[in-house]
Amino acid sequence: MAELCEVNVRLVRRRSSVPEARALLRAKLGEWRAGEAPADVGELVLSELVTSALRVAVPGDRMIGGRIVCRERGASLRLEVSDAGGGRPVVRVPGELETGGRGLLLVEVLAYRWGVDERSAGIGKTVWAEVVAPGAAPGSVAAKLVSAKAKIAAATVHPGQSVRVWGAWCTVRSVRSDRYASGGLAVVIGLDDGPGLRMDAAEPLLVRAGVRQTAAGDPVVAS
Repeated sequence: MAELCEVNVRLVRRRSSVPEARALLRAKLGEWRAGEAPADVGELVLSELVTSALRVAVPGDRMIGGRIVCRERGASLRLEVSDAGGGRPVVRVPGELETGGRGLLLVEVLAYRWGVDERSAGIGKTVWAEVVAPGAAPGSVAAKLVSAKAKIAAATVHPGQSVRVWGAWCTVRSVRSDRYASGGLAVVIGLDDGPGLRMDAAEPLLVRAGVRQTAAGDPVVAS
């Protein structure tokens, strides 16, 4: 694969454009042989960006613009979604009883960084997010994703970490993505003890790095 690959797309303003965008990302990553790409996290972030753009009031029947940039065999993905609406999106923390409003909060949790740019030509704005593969994450991002002990989104959990469930620490043996009937992304986490977990990809989990035992039996956080 070349050092950098990219594709541009225009999406109609309808709900079906969300799964269409996810499918395009998955297909292009396969075409580009981007084996290192964080595909599940990228799909989730792109879904939220497109969903957010669909909710923006725009003049006429303006379409949504999309751009996917893949670097270094998927070590880094840049996802851009453009709309013709005014204003700037703001991260908000919805109440416990609210069913929506978590899109940008999820993007902020999962992305290495994100932002909003004015469009160089035409009206509106471009909301972008960068997602990195865990092994390629800069130090600050690695600390965000895998710290000694932190609360992170379920979608960013990796085998070898330990998660706090049922009042105890359990080691993560496997992680795979799944989908709800509604189309939302779920994560299925296999544990070394007890039944596995199936939960919303954005749901927070208390996580720490993998733990090993010393000869004296003292637990040590693995590097």
